[in-house]
Amino acid sequence: MAALTAAASSGARWDGSGVVFEVFSAHAERIEVGVFDDAGERELRRLPLQRHGDDLWRGRLSGAGPGLLYGLRAHGPWQPERGHRFDGERLLLDPWTREIVLRASGTPLARVVHEAVDWRAHRRPCHAREDLLLYELHVKGFTQRHPEIPPALRGTYAGLVHPAALAHLQRIGVTAVSLLPVHHHMDEPALTARGLVNYWGYNTLGFFCPEPRYAAAARAAEAADRPVDGAAVREEFRAMVRALHGAGIEVIIDVVYNHTCESDEHGPTLSWRGLDNASWYRLDPQRPERYVNDSGCGNVLDLARPPVLQFVMASLRHWADDMGVDGFRFDLAPALARGEHGFSADAPLFRAIAQDPLLSGKRLIAEPWDVGPDGYRLGGFPAGWAEWNDRFRDGMRRWWLRREVTRGEFALRLCGSSDVFHRAGRLPSDSVNYVVSHDGFTLRDLVTYPHRRNEANGEGNRDGHAHEHGDDFGVVGETDDAAVGAARARAQRALLATVLLAQGTPMLAAGAETGHTQRGNNNPYCQDNETAWLDWTSVDEALIAFVARVSRLRRERLPFADRWYDGMPDGQGVADVSWSDADGRVLDPAAWHSADRALAVLIGRPGRGGPPLLALVNGDAAPRSFHLPPGRWRPLLDSGELDGAPREAACERVRRVDGDRIVMFVMMDGVES
Repeated sequence: MAALTAAASSGARWDGSGVVFEVFSAHAERIEVGVFDDAGERELRRLPLQRHGDDLWRGRLSGAGPGLLYGLRAHGPWQPERGHRFDGERLLLDPWTREIVLRASGTPLARVVHEAVDWRAHRRPCHAREDLLLYELHVKGFTQRHPEIPPALRGTYAGLVHPAALAHLQRIGVTAVSLLPVHHHMDEPALTARGLVNYWGYNTLGFFCPEPRYAAAARAAEAADRPVDGAAVREEFRAMVRALHGAGIEVIIDVVYNHTCESDEHGPTLSWRGLDNASWYRLDPQRPERYVNDSGCGNVLDLARPPVLQFVMASLRHWADDMGVDGFRFDLAPALARGEHGFSADAPLFRAIAQDPLLSGKRLIAEPWDVGPDGYRLGGFPAGWAEWNDRFRDGMRRWWLRREVTRGEFALRLCGSSDVFHRAGRLPSDSVNYVVSHDGFTLRDLVTYPHRRNEANGEGNRDGHAHEHGDDFGVVGETDDAAVGAARARAQRALLATVLLAQGTPMLAAGAETGHTQRGNNNPYCQDNETAWLDWTSVDEALIAFVARVSRLRRERLPFADRWYDGMPDGQGVADVSWSDADGRVLDPAAWHSADRALAVLIGRPGRGGPPLLALVNGDAAPRSFHLPPGRWRPLLDSGELDGAPREAACERVRRVDGDRIVMFVMMDGVES
């Protein structure tokens, strides 16, 4: 094996007549490539790599080509007290591999892949930021129980783009799906010991590999007792992307670059730890045998080191360029930008993405918190990044369900959380507005259970959020009480309407519109079963129709443009936005903080132009009468109605609003009663 004289892409690549290997390790004393037979069970030989001055170990195997199975062995000191955990007899996975093959023992091997994928002729949807409607879903859980999808396709990439699934997404106006992790992941030993799996997938093993468990091609191979064809898995993923694009839907994937599946010092050694533990991970400077655990998952990758940053950037580019995705949602994003002086909006990762011609134009969404020091960073990410806004989530829950926040807090959250994003020089669309996500209660459970019910997770009901700001409306769990059911339904509609009509980027969690319940489990990360899978045989058809109506209203009228409103009148004396109480009086400072929970929002300059819009909001259970501005008003939406369709043609002067409703009108001159 001859040493290379020119730099090669990290990992293994075929150069036409042989396979080139490149592996990073700053502290190894020797690295070998173990070459295996096609079944991956017999090691044929071990070949040494040569070290170069840039801490890269390189070599070339003549005559080898795509399909070659191999593993790595890194020799060096076993000195945990100095951060080194080398074991030359342990077989390790190449972190850069594009395909993973599991041996009968469970040990992962890498396969050499050579593919030429050209997306240049492919037409991608490219929605304006104000036209995004994000829809967070789990690839398997979304279709696993869908009766209109063939059993062989349920729960797969192919199933996600079955006509029945696409029709639903298009009906409710989705313009971008946000997929829970689709990287190849491992199940934690503690879960497998309890007979559970990591259903959500936030435990990555292969940062360049699609999860094969979501591929119909992989399931068919296993059913026929054939080896899984990794190329077929990748092509099924790409076909999913193409089909979603063809339906006008962008594809955003949840990526977990904050930690790996190797966990803490008691976890498995599969790849990074054995290759160069002290370089890949952030270690406790006082006790290097232990890991910094800002992720809460046992370890944190050290993106301050150039080789680790290059690894993450290469993974992002692979998914954007080779797999066709349109953007990324970064899990526990502060962990990616925390150096020795804490979190920085000018961190190396952010700078690298900003200067990258491919990645800088992609959707970039941060989960802006982690469990590390000063880990809550909402509003602290660079311009152009969007951020999950939990202040919107909690504020709107507390307004509609707990009656605990003021009109001022409601208005701030409705108008892009200007207290967070405007003062940081950001746009309203940087706020990702949601009231439920995969993490926490479903929308139906939020109005059904007062406390989490996570006993099935095997953690003594200690996991998951303890404070959901929900309301069971006087009855715990499901009930046949019609009054309770009606109140719960009104609350769900009010929350959904608020998400979809607020200023910012709306996000729905799959199942919020169907009435999906997890029976009170607010952390089903390990429930790969009917607890977490959407039940399409008992969906709330009225709620789906309501969401479709509200999303259409947003699409056609766009109540708020993607700019900050200041309440100032234009040349015709029309204010861009103004606020009043139920009697039509302009809200003064005291009124913003009063206990009165009724308010009217007059939007003089809606996002799509046209006549003004008026939103009437009653956050109390008792009905209120609103004095309307001059003119005749045609109602467009009434969240008190099952499908949101108002029951009268037009009104003027006074409008009665029942409790827990948001009602929106559009001003129309000359409308007849």
